[in-house]
Amino acid sequence: MGVGKSTVGRLLAERLGTGYRDTDDDIVAEQGRAIAEIFVDEGEPAFRAIEKAAVTRALAEHDGVLALGGGSILDADTRALLAGQRVLYLSMDVEEAVKRTGLNAARPLLAVNPRKQWRELMEARRSLYESIATAVVATDGRTPEEVTEIALDALELKEA
Repeated sequence: MGVGKSTVGRLLAERLGTGYRDTDDDIVAEQGRAIAEIFVDEGEPAFRAIEKAAVTRALAEHDGVLALGGGSILDADTRALLAGQRVLYLSMDVEEAVKRTGLNAARPLLAVNPRKQWRELMEARRSLYESIATAVVATDGRTPEEVTEIALDALELKEA
């Protein structure tokens, strides 16, 4: 959350001359409401099912840069679909998250005690992110352009 996946994703797509797609945007467009509303109205399990379907569809339809919601990797089937793909994990620490998002935005999983919940989410997810990542790029203190350059190098996508 707030790591810059949309901004860096768009920059990567531009640099690579390919399309950009974000499964969170797909979900909002398909459902006609914000992700936070889906969480509140239907709960996390219902949202995760919608998210899984959106990721599966996007992976089948899109061959450019694809940004996934932070919780999408919780699903084992989704992780299996990502095996063999170039996967970039953008990481940051909680202090950077506070600077970027204030941890007060419409983030349903961070509704109470955001710093503590952010740390717990990251502790639970970090090993999953790392297990599917082709490359890990820390975004702390870096501009989106710097992260994009590092990501291109790390994914070995830079022109020679």
